[in-house]
Amino acid sequence: MTTTLPDDGELSRAFSAGSEAALRAVYDRWSPLVHTLALRALRDAMAAEDVTQQVFVKAWRRSGSFDPARGPLGAWLVGITRNCIADALTERARQAPTVEPTIVAETAAAPESPFDLAERALVAGELDRLDEEPRRVMRLAFYEDLSHREIAERLQIPLGTVKSHIHRSLARLRTRLEVIE
Repeated sequence: MTTTLPDDGELSRAFSAGSEAALRAVYDRWSPLVHTLALRALRDAMAAEDVTQQVFVKAWRRSGSFDPARGPLGAWLVGITRNCIADALTERARQAPTVEPTIVAETAAAPESPFDLAERALVAGELDRLDEEPRRVMRLAFYEDLSHREIAERLQIPLGTVKSHIHRSLARLRTRLEVIE
């Protein structure tokens, strides 16, 4: 059985209107990202499943307050995910036995913030939505830290094209990732 998911705008409007079918589509589209963020932050599959469930229950309960004009649905869900992860980490810390702080500081490297992980995963997801050539340009610029000229040489495309791809891609990413907290 093949189903086509509605575009983000249509899905966002249906979700904010309280459509149960939209909830299913939102879950299908965004639960892998939510679960991955939770799993990376919590390093516990059961806790990640709990957070994923909490995120979608909270999102459904607050669906009427979601305004598609204020930002993308995925970013709104990542915001809820960040809060649920923070709550889970707080609860875990509260229940953990107390350990001498100096020992912890000496033996454990600080884990990456779940907020940083969430933002990185969201940006990576948005990069994947770009067309092939702009996506390659952006990945070389951000992940390999190449200059515009180096990207042009590696991809054998004009320098002006590289600059245009980066400018347009950043504008698209900025628009899609704006979230009003």
